[in-house]
Amino acid sequence: MRNWLIFVALLSLAACIPSSGRRVEAPAPRPGAAAAGPPSRATLQCLGDLRRDQIGYKNLPDRTFAGGCSAIGSVQLLDIGTPVTNLGAMTCGLAQSFALWTRDAVQPAARAWLGTNVARIESFGSYSCRSVNSQIGGRLSEHGRANAVDIAAFVLADGRRVTVLDGWNGGDADIRKFLRAVHQAGCRRFNVALGPDANALHRDHFHFDLGAGPYCR
Repeated sequence: MRNWLIFVALLSLAACIPSSGRRVEAPAPRPGAAAAGPPSRATLQCLGDLRRDQIGYKNLPDRTFAGGCSAIGSVQLLDIGTPVTNLGAMTCGLAQSFALWTRDAVQPAARAWLGTNVARIESFGSYSCRSVNSQIGGRLSEHGRANAVDIAAFVLADGRRVTVLDGWNGGDADIRKFLRAVHQAGCRRFNVALGPDANALHRDHFHFDLGAGPYCR
């Protein structure tokens, strides 16, 4: 009886060991799984810069998604001095550039051309897993890397709402000057800056990203 039990135990052990020549692979990461590895040196430096510039943020876990999309080294902005709607994951570099654009360009331009501050910025969002201009089969948009943001409107402290759609070629000269001033500042702050003069798809917003550039239109 004892010998029989030993024999059964040996068979069970053998069943747990892969046969020689058979390749055993770990399961592939599922979409949305956290990416492995510590933050890069550039990301750590950027996070330090956010703290130095007194920009409120929350660290987000690195994530990868289907279709090649990802949010690596990303944060969610919490306080940049001006409320902004609809912001999700942004790479740290984009978050820093956006916060400084708001502080150093948007607010001064509003005071210079419109005589008041911006109370809120309205965005179309940041991270979105899609191709450029959402074209089927197109290359991955920087939105799919959490490396782009779209800005649609500015609500002023005096209650006025300035939209890119209505204001870019609208009848108010000061609003036109304000929008062009913040767009041009975006050209200096980001690698790519697109507005209504780029194409019809951007008639209602500014697109800013830190992808390959420079390109300003």
